[in-house]
Amino acid sequence: MYKIEIDEKAEKQLCELPQDIFEKVNEVILSLKYQSRPKGVKKLEGVQNGWRIEVRKKYRILYTIDDKNKVVTIFKVKHRKDVYRGV
Repeated sequence: MYKIEIDEKAEKQLCELPQDIFEKVNEVILSLKYQSRPKGVKKLEGVQNGWRIEVRKKYRILYTIDDKNKVVTIFKVKHRKDVYRGV
């Protein structure tokens, strides 16, 4: 089982999501605890150990995986049109 960490920026982004999207994103984040690379996850280019997962086709969760320490760190949660800026 992996420990889930959410960085400060991502936490703020989560709070800004519409309620229905927040609930689904939260569900996906919690599931990463048991399966850090679920079906549909894609490797991020340019981010060491970086991954992204799609939520309801329009939102993305960007995160890193530290397999040695069993930690998943969420670093960005945004709409797909904005999520890759500054990555």
